[in-house]
Amino acid sequence: MLRSVGLIFLVFLSLGSSAQYSFSDKSLITDIQILSSDQLEGRKAGSEGGKKAREIIVDKLKKIGLKPYPETSYDQPFSITQSFGQINSGQASNILAVIDGRRKETIVLSAHYDHVGVMNKSIYNGADDNASGTAALLAFAEYFSKNKPEHRLVFAFFDAEEMGLKGSAHFVKSIDLKSEKIVLNINMDMISRSEKNELYVCGLYFYPNLRKPLEQVVTPNNFKLLFGHDDPSTGPDDWTRQSDQLNFHINNIPFLYFGVEDHEDYHKPTDVFEKIDQQFYLNSVETILQSIILLDQNLDKAN
Repeated sequence: MLRSVGLIFLVFLSLGSSAQYSFSDKSLITDIQILSSDQLEGRKAGSEGGKKAREIIVDKLKKIGLKPYPETSYDQPFSITQSFGQINSGQASNILAVIDGRRKETIVLSAHYDHVGVMNKSIYNGADDNASGTAALLAFAEYFSKNKPEHRLVFAFFDAEEMGLKGSAHFVKSIDLKSEKIVLNINMDMISRSEKNELYVCGLYFYPNLRKPLEQVVTPNNFKLLFGHDDPSTGPDDWTRQSDQLNFHINNIPFLYFGVEDHEDYHKPTDVFEKIDQQFYLNSVETILQSIILLDQNLDKAN
């Protein structure tokens, strides 16, 4: 995630301690462990580790049975030229898949799968940032492959987010946003650990009509879904520009962004799988999935 709190609303109800998840918890944990392993060398855009991550994601999408979007290939390649001031020319690639809904209007579900690679001989595994969002997106793909959505769902695994939101910028520039009828972006970036058991959803400052479906979300015990981090007057506490949702927002497409506040391992080699709070992560993914389901079913009523 690109980052340099105010609490607006809180909704939490109890599912009970023995709640069953709507996805395979085993697959989710396995996926985040694989995506944050040393073998992928930090998944830097344009690197061999990034290529390996892409192959893993595409292989799983094929097994789930999702169609590529919008063409015959899951890959949407683009050139990269800069990484935090260092010239790093090469090729990156978004990964795009689609599930048709009962309607033609489209919701884009997104997460960036790249991280910052290897620096000073240390691997930056990026378990929370953002193997967590990537594995969750795979879990959602599997869920909706078995539960037909109302809207068409595009699953966008963006590359080169860490180089300046380049993958999502390429995505919105490469398609006709109006003809594709994209009505909402739901983005995830860092969703797997919080000492306070807090997951934030940001975007309601700009799109308050989306509040009502989110107010109906039922969350597990001791898990808090908070609304905030989107007031422009709060400076660095405003996350609007801090991840891929920005490129939708500046193109007048409503967004919601799910994430946690920064922790001590943010953008450090210590952001590893072993630091993931697995119970929080499972609850986080379930909460986001239920949010997507309610938004998918009630978006017309919210507009």
